[in-house]
Amino acid sequence: MKNDLPDLAALDALLREQREAYLRAPYPSWEQRARHLKALRAMLLDNRDALAEAMSADFGNRAKQEVLLAEFLLAKSEIDEALKHGKQWMKPQRRSTNRWLRPARVKVVPQPLGVVGIVVPWNYPVLLAAGPLICALAAGNRAMIKMSEFTPRTSALFETLVTKTFARDHVAVVNGDANIGAAFTGMPFDHLLFTGSTRVGHEVMRAAAANLTPVTLELGGKSPAIIGPHARFDYAVDSLLLGKTLNAGQTCVAPDYVLVPRGREDAFVARARARIAKLYPDLARNRDYTTIISERHYARLQRLADEAQAAGAQLHALADTPSDAASRRFAPTAITGAPDHVALMQEEIFGPLLPVVPYDTLDDAIRYINARPRPLALYLYDDDAATVERVTRETIAGGMAVNETLMHLACESLPFGGVGASGMGAYHGYDGFVTFSKMKPVFTQARLNTRNLVAPPYGKVFDRLIRTMLRF
Repeated sequence: MKNDLPDLAALDALLREQREAYLRAPYPSWEQRARHLKALRAMLLDNRDALAEAMSADFGNRAKQEVLLAEFLLAKSEIDEALKHGKQWMKPQRRSTNRWLRPARVKVVPQPLGVVGIVVPWNYPVLLAAGPLICALAAGNRAMIKMSEFTPRTSALFETLVTKTFARDHVAVVNGDANIGAAFTGMPFDHLLFTGSTRVGHEVMRAAAANLTPVTLELGGKSPAIIGPHARFDYAVDSLLLGKTLNAGQTCVAPDYVLVPRGREDAFVARARARIAKLYPDLARNRDYTTIISERHYARLQRLADEAQAAGAQLHALADTPSDAASRRFAPTAITGAPDHVALMQEEIFGPLLPVVPYDTLDDAIRYINARPRPLALYLYDDDAATVERVTRETIAGGMAVNETLMHLACESLPFGGVGASGMGAYHGYDGFVTFSKMKPVFTQARLNTRNLVAPPYGKVFDRLIRTMLRF
């Protein structure tokens, strides 16, 4: 829906058009689905330069190389996975029956849900539009996509490209402000996937509840990292900083704070400074470092840092160049001694601020994590198998990576999703196919069967039979 903001009647008409198209062809063949996936892949790859340029203009600066790595490569891998396995995913799955139901046959038949709504955030606008769309198309659905108003150039170009690639009654893009977004989430989709903040996630779920629309919520929260007692310390710091500074920390699975053995805080800061110097030399002019998306988001990060400092925290600049509000280039900063009550330690940071929290024992680190809302991701750096097993078993998070950050998101065979305050449901690969399918159970009775043996009128034969059945 180009140029003018779509009104509610236009949104309703679009949904009605897609649903009518779905009802005319409710179960597309694998050949049709594969053709749609290949068309999406060609659209993304053929226009990657233009989309990367639009994204950099929306951010102020975002390196093309980073965009190609973090958005286009992941989307292509997801499409390739669906093309490789989607035909198998579509097949009915035979299930076993218990002895009393034989010789009946049972199976699960994957069916497209219908029309899927996808709400896209601003931080990875191509990946987080394409990723859910790939799963929806592989499952045979139609889709309406609400892009973010914070990336207007990218959103407008994506709409143009989708319009050229897909019929309007198959895939359509909706652009507009937060009011349009609110109306969008209140529509009676067959499934709604929202990626964004926990605060807005509450509102989305309330809006969807009015129509009993099933939702997948990909939210955020404060994803912890633990540098364990048996970690390769320098490697751990280097890896964490690489994940933290991707997209200047504007990543839902970025490490939000790091737990380090007490007494190693200064060593962490020193190694982090050395790492930033190698990653982003001459930060003020470095074209590899992403700027903050808007003045409002920049000001929020500054408030988080200032409030923590006023409450007694120490700010440790990790780059020689200070932050610059005019260019929205926020320098990476480690923070020690931040009290638990400050907003920095309560809210998802979504930027290059990294609180460093000391712990005395692994028990203390696990308790600290478990005392807080369940995060979208958890990172552990440790080479001791028993430590890895303990943290894996005794914490709950949407996903976990050992001796790495972010990369579990890049593995298309793993489900991606949150738990509790960090979201519900999952997608990617087969799990995304299932999310956007109705896995319909089908029971087929045999011509010759024993159903009448357990039908009224009940008598001695039934009594003997039920006693036999209950003994097994």
